[in-house]
Amino acid sequence: MTGRVRKIGTACAAVALGACALAAPPAGAQTTRVLAYVANNGGGVSVLDTATNALTTALVDDRGDSPYGVGVAFDGGRGYVTNVRDDTLTVIDTPTGAVDAAVPVGDGPAGVVVSPSGGHVYVSNYRGGTVSVVDAATLTAVATIPVGPNADGVALTPDGSLLYVAHDVPGPGTVSVVDTATHTEIGEFPTGNTPTALAVTPDGATLVVVNKFSDNVALVDTSSNTVTGTVPVGFTPHGVAISPDGARAFVTNSEGDDLSVLDLTTRSPVATVRVGDRPISVALTPDGGKAYVTNFLGDTLSVVDTATLAVEATIAVGVNPVGIAIHAVPPARTRLTAGTAVIVPRGGLTVTGVTATLTEAHTGRPVTGRKVDFRTVKGTPLCTATTNAAGTATCDARVPFNVGVNTLLDGYTAAYGGDTTHGPSTTHGTITRR
Repeated sequence: MTGRVRKIGTACAAVALGACALAAPPAGAQTTRVLAYVANNGGGVSVLDTATNALTTALVDDRGDSPYGVGVAFDGGRGYVTNVRDDTLTVIDTPTGAVDAAVPVGDGPAGVVVSPSGGHVYVSNYRGGTVSVVDAATLTAVATIPVGPNADGVALTPDGSLLYVAHDVPGPGTVSVVDTATHTEIGEFPTGNTPTALAVTPDGATLVVVNKFSDNVALVDTSSNTVTGTVPVGFTPHGVAISPDGARAFVTNSEGDDLSVLDLTTRSPVATVRVGDRPISVALTPDGGKAYVTNFLGDTLSVVDTATLAVEATIAVGVNPVGIAIHAVPPARTRLTAGTAVIVPRGGLTVTGVTATLTEAHTGRPVTGRKVDFRTVKGTPLCTATTNAAGTATCDARVPFNVGVNTLLDGYTAAYGGDTTHGPSTTHGTITRR
């Protein structure tokens, strides 16, 4: 990792202005966190726990601090944020919140979307009129695809074979079609005035295009890339998200300060929900139960219950929030390192200095306030202790004589069971005789 990175305590999109990609929680006993990542164009990325609607952290990358769009990998393990004034893509290790890299891309990066495999990240460069293809393994741009002026919202088909790019130009606009295997533009088609955001239905059959100055969305048959209909929305629409079942689309209306709800089966408006000041982007939780709307001038998120279509909360975030992505995020991998304990004859058997240190495997940071269980190698309980500020848990154990010195000299196991933020870990420590 290069450059200076700051992680700030709480003080304060799948694609830019588009729909959020969602992944199933990983297997295991722990409940998976579902986190929202909000790109504040005034600086920093707000991270919100959707279970509580509490802001957990704010992330700042000093090498690129003009966040615009957000994308999260299919497994929830990485986040990507475009910095529109810095021409970089910030890479976040989502389980730990560590900022890992700033990847140079094109001029004015705006939209971002991650391939279904997680192997490539596609970034639209608004001023450059190109798409940067970033290799997720090397974190370098491996291709630049010319697509035309004002490249803005991006969306992939579910199989990742086609990339759609909206051109946010005044007047009649178009959407480009890119073959991701060859990294070439293979087509372009008109949709309406100033297309700005895109989303593909889960079955891959329909592309929904927000036409900012037509005050509608175009519905495109992806098999032929032709517009098959339009649905009216509010004043100056900007962002779109599609429900997990593909039945509804949610469209922000930036000058109307509301959210249009559309039935994609009947191709008609269902409702309009009043939200905050200049709503830009919208993303849904994995179960589709809530829609989160960024309010650019309000510096807030509006949380909409998608069943009742009522705003249930308004949350302060950073300055000028734009993009948002919501995703299930796995616990951070952890590492336990054990020490050496000593048998002390003290009216029986006492083992002193049973110790283990718990850290994040990715960052090396100590994990504090977690219970570590210590046992003999045959499973007899020794003691438990809680990790301190250095991540170290230590305790002394009174051991029955029937356990036997030889068993103790085989060493001990230390185990941390894991929780929603940090995964489980075990290790082996040694025991010596004084």
